[in-house]
Amino acid sequence: MAGVFSLHQFSCKTLSKISPPSQFNSKPTLSPPNSINFNKTPLISSLKISGPGFQVVRAVPDNEWGPEKEEGAATGVAVAEEEPPAKEPTEIELLKKQLVDSFYGTDRGLRATSETRAEIVELITKLEAKNPTPAPTEALTLLDGKWILAYTSFVGLFPLLSRTLALVKVEEISQTIDSKNFTVQNSVLFSGPLATTSLSTNAKFEVRSPKRVQIKFEEGIIGTPRLTDSIVLPENVEFLGTKIDFTPFKGLITSVQDTASSVAKTISSQPPLKFSISNTNTESWLLTTYLDEDLRISRGDAGSIFVLIKEGSPLLTP
Repeated sequence: MAGVFSLHQFSCKTLSKISPPSQFNSKPTLSPPNSINFNKTPLISSLKISGPGFQVVRAVPDNEWGPEKEEGAATGVAVAEEEPPAKEPTEIELLKKQLVDSFYGTDRGLRATSETRAEIVELITKLEAKNPTPAPTEALTLLDGKWILAYTSFVGLFPLLSRTLALVKVEEISQTIDSKNFTVQNSVLFSGPLATTSLSTNAKFEVRSPKRVQIKFEEGIIGTPRLTDSIVLPENVEFLGTKIDFTPFKGLITSVQDTASSVAKTISSQPPLKFSISNTNTESWLLTTYLDEDLRISRGDAGSIFVLIKEGSPLLTP
């Protein structure tokens, strides 16, 4: 009761206001104890419990912070700028991504099932209908550069891709175009436990239509083998249904490491081997049906399809 009574007295004294004497009234006028003039009421800055049953309020004058600090208090909290919304992929970008994803596990087309081939052909047809470069031979700068083969239906490449030699692997098949000199180089990069080498063909091309070029092969090149300094053999390989164990050879391989390193330096210094191509199958044609800065689709003899991705394109990243 004492605490409540004290609070009542405190409130009354705090809120009571004595009006100045009026010329019409000699007695001072008291404002009602429960009325508050909000225009002159000071701001409350803090609360502190000073005793049981009531709180002591410390009043702060209206101008203690000042206009500048009040404004700073309102804007002092940094607001993070909203990031612009992510750009939605276009229909062509989505189709390209779906096409590249469909190549997974096909070994450039060699191991593609009939269902996968049908899906790939459908996606290719949709992309061809939206070709941003309707006349590729009139945009030769887009053709320039190195293109990596991602998929083909050309059966002539399948024996090469089948890797009949268990220790030899086709690392890359590419085509490099130089539009200024009208040359094309097709190249296959092989790798094995002892060395890496390449087989290339050089050709000239002529523009025959807005989409078609005629290609004439002139020479072949067998790249200089580059032996590895460190020969690493697998534990075993399967060849023609028979598992071959290489464990007994590992001691022998270790003993000839220094010799192999010396041989590698000697062979690598030799020039590549060139030979002319003069048979009847030295010419072919190629029809480019889709072309942009990182994807090219071409159709060749007998309706074969080639899908190539520009070197350095993000489409090559899994």
